Formats: sequence, C-alpha cells, structure tokens
Amino acid sequence: MARIECVEILMVDLQPKVVRTDAIQSFVSQETPMVRITDSDGAVGTGYTYTIGTGGHSVIELLAHTLCPRLIGRDADMIEQIWRDLLFATHATAVGAITSLALCAIDTALWDLRCRRIGLPLHKAAGGAQESVPMYTTEGGWLHIDTHALIGDALRAKGVGFGGCKIKVGRRPHEDVARLAAVREAVGPGFEIMTDANQAFTVDEAIRRARLYTAVDIAWFEEPMPAEDLGGHIRLAASTTIPVAVGESIYSVSHFREYLQREACSIVQPDVARIGGITPWLKVAHMAEGFNIPVCPHFLMELHVALTAAVPNGRWVEYIPQLDDLTRTGMAMRDGRAIPSDAPGLGIDWDWERIDRQRIEGTTRHIA
Repeated sequence: MARIECVEILMVDLQPKVVRTDAIQSFVSQETPMVRITDSDGAVGTGYTYTIGTGGHSVIELLAHTLCPRLIGRDADMIEQIWRDLLFATHATAVGAITSLALCAIDTALWDLRCRRIGLPLHKAAGGAQESVPMYTTEGGWLHIDTHALIGDALRAKGVGFGGCKIKVGRRPHEDVARLAAVREAVGPGFEIMTDANQAFTVDEAIRRARLYTAVDIAWFEEPMPAEDLGGHIRLAASTTIPVAVGESIYSVSHFREYLQREACSIVQPDVARIGGITPWLKVAHMAEGFNIPVCPHFLMELHVALTAAVPNGRWVEYIPQLDDLTRTGMAMRDGRAIPSDAPGLGIDWDWERIDRQRIEGTTRHIA
C-alpha cells in the first residue's frame, strides 16, 4: 500500500492565443493551478484545474491550507474515500466553484497516479468504451467574429473532418439568426452547428430565440439561461424541439440529477474541473447514460478526450486548445476525431521545463 508522502502546488497563467468573447464576458487569462502528488514508492501523479482569469489564487490557498495537508499519509488508491473526506472538510464552502476547482486538482492527480501505477491510460482505467470520439470546434465561433470569418472557419473545420462547429449567440435576435443561417447555407445539412448563449437570456427570451433558431437546424442550444434556473429550463425544453444542453456551470452530481429527472435538458456537458474531478464526472456520465442522454463535456479537451472515450455515451469533444504551452505533445486527432493517449496516466505529456518557467511567483507550495 503506497501512502502519500508529499504534495507540490503551483500555478501558471495561460494567455489565449485568440480573442475569446461570448454573450457575458471576454477571456483574457486562464489561470491553471496544478498539484503533484508523490507516494511512498516514488510514483508521481499530476492534476490540474483552471479559472478564466479570477479566483486562481483562492484555489491555491484552499489547496495549501485546507485540502492538501489532509492528504499526507493517506492511501493514494482510496480515491473515492479521499474525495468524500475532502468534500466534507469543506462542507461550509461546498457546493461552489472554488471548492470544486480545488477538489479537481487533487482528484485528477490521484487518478493520474493510479493509472501510472497500474500501467493503464485513463480512458481504459475508467471504462474503455470508445477508441476515439468525434470533435467539434469552438475556436472560430466567438461572438465578436464577423459572419464572413465564421463561414470561413466552419468550412475549414468541415474540410479537415470536424463534425461541427459552435457559434456563440447573444447579439440581437435577427443578427444571431442571420449569422447562423449564413453558416448553415455554406456548410450544408450534414455539418452540425452548435449554439451557446453562456447563460445570457431570461426564460421568455430563450424560448423566443429557440423558435427563431429552429429553422437553422442547430445541434443544441447551450446554457440558454443561468444554471440555477431549473424551472426555466423545464419550460424551455418543453417548448422546443432543439436539444437543450447544460452543465459547464453545474457543480454537483445532485444538480445534474435534478435536470435529468425533470427533463430540463437533453445533453449534459459536465466540466471535470467544475464538477470537482474525475470521480464525480464519471458519476454524472453514467447517470446520464441511464436517461439515454449523451455527454458532451465543456472545454479541457486534453483531459476530456480520455473521459468521453471511457463512457459509451460520450458523444463529442470540444476543440479549444488549452495546454499547448505546457506540454511536449498535443492531443492526438485524426479525421476530425479525438484519440485518447495510450500512455499510462491522464494522457497529458507535461513539459516541466516550460511549466517551471511560467510558474506564477508566490504560488508554489510544498506539503509534506
């Protein structure tokens, strides 16, 4: 039995290579807290999480002062037990974003450690359901991008094998419809167009927008309203034939259960960082399978490729490059499909020289 002997905490800040805007915000920074766990056999597991520019230092402090000290001496294979104990230790701040993000950094490190010890890649250790997963791209569909550029990006994506593209919505209704219709005319009927409102609308406006978007035959209407508005999503889902997608702003398995039981969505998009790690992510995915609902996770493609391949209802991987500046090799892609790594662990080939150069001063901590 290998016991946890020491934990290293650090953070880097990644600058997006393209401007990313949606209906409520612009992405100017991506803080990336990281955790490295070493056990008594000398095995090391690396985990990470992220924020979009705010809160990263709060995650570091929660890890350093509350969570990571509780890992020392624990059996590293007792991942479920550790996750629950840490959740209880933070019950006064859970369910919530900062706690979930911190839990994810630890949980992904423990899964990486386990997979490396047993010599299996994550997608096999967590289920082994698929050898590859279709991809769609979001990187060319941001809200500020003009229609001509949207069309160009969609055609390029289709040309290299992507199955679809995501277009942000939240302009005036006729502008959104015109942009979507122009892309549909250019790509034809066999290419999926996803839309994402980033929680910008009221329920009445979301119902109105869904009616206007229907003619374009979109693949889904993502985050039409604030995630806490379960009743609004129930109304919307009952009023439209467009699939309603939710999940990136949901922080607990129980909240997903409510959406599924109340038929408030038809696609779930759990974000492994915001749900609190691989352990709860898999619970959401398997629960959704029981409702015959697909899983199309939000962001973090370098990690979600393995998780979507681990479960039978993993439908899409979202293409938004995140870790190119921190890794030696990127995520494998072929003919528009994401291919999970066969290397033991999470499948992320960290470049520690580059990471060390980009550490944010004052965030490195050592717990032993």
